[in-house]
Amino acid sequence: MPDRPPRSQWLDVWDQFKSHKGALWGGIIFLIIVLGVFIGPLLWSVEPTFIDIRSRNQGPSLAHPFGTDQLGRDILARMMAGGQISVAVGMAAMSLALFLGSFVGVIAGFFRRLDGPLMRLTDLFLALPLLPLLLVMMLLFREPLNAAFGPEQGIFILIVGAIGITSWMPTARIVRGDVLALKEREFVLAARSIGTTNTKMITRHILPNVLSPIMVSATLGIANAIITESALSFLGLGFPPDFPTWGRLLFDGTDYLQQYPERVIWPGIAISMTVLSVNYLGDGLRDALDPRIRGR
Repeated sequence: MPDRPPRSQWLDVWDQFKSHKGALWGGIIFLIIVLGVFIGPLLWSVEPTFIDIRSRNQGPSLAHPFGTDQLGRDILARMMAGGQISVAVGMAAMSLALFLGSFVGVIAGFFRRLDGPLMRLTDLFLALPLLPLLLVMMLLFREPLNAAFGPEQGIFILIVGAIGITSWMPTARIVRGDVLALKEREFVLAARSIGTTNTKMITRHILPNVLSPIMVSATLGIANAIITESALSFLGLGFPPDFPTWGRLLFDGTDYLQQYPERVIWPGIAISMTVLSVNYLGDGLRDALDPRIRGR
């Protein structure tokens, strides 16, 4: 009987991921949401900022499936436009937090002399109250960035930077722990014995083996960034009123909650479904990428 070819590790990861039903459905729902907010405007050509006072405060209809707001703007179009901004903020802020956290975690875990100072810095950031710090950053840097980049790009850079700078700490601690364990593995010791430089050691041997916690942190970071941006917009400190996000739509809908509750329900469902699907996706990736769990 001929020997079977070796099975790819990624096939094992995919099999484990498929067995996690919540993660599979979470990935499908998140993909549908992303395709809906980015491809939907190509199919639904109504402008989200188009004002039609004669059509204001209408309920769901064929012309406006989600109804219209107090200015006659199509809520479906605003939901898709807001989804683009919310998802883009989540992705960009997650990337920044992931870069900072991975950099600090690898450096702290690999270089013993820097471990203490970097971890104390991480503890300092963890001890800071997140929401008040974000509010202070918004008040201090909103006007300079708006003057430099314009109101839309300026507030986007500010929100992404504020969320990323205040969200890297969990990733740093997780990556540091994995790097400390990897440093004592045989392949790292063998690479060190043949004179491998620290830079090559980190890029060729350490980073590829800490991708699992980094990818899991990435999925959870998207959910955290979307919730934080929605909270800032709900407090009126996010994007300007004519630049819709899901949090901003929630904020605008609270004034009409009793007369038109669907204006709060739609963005609330969008935020909840996105965050839940990303969290389930992260759980499935954690189980699939962990060799101690994979294969059970």
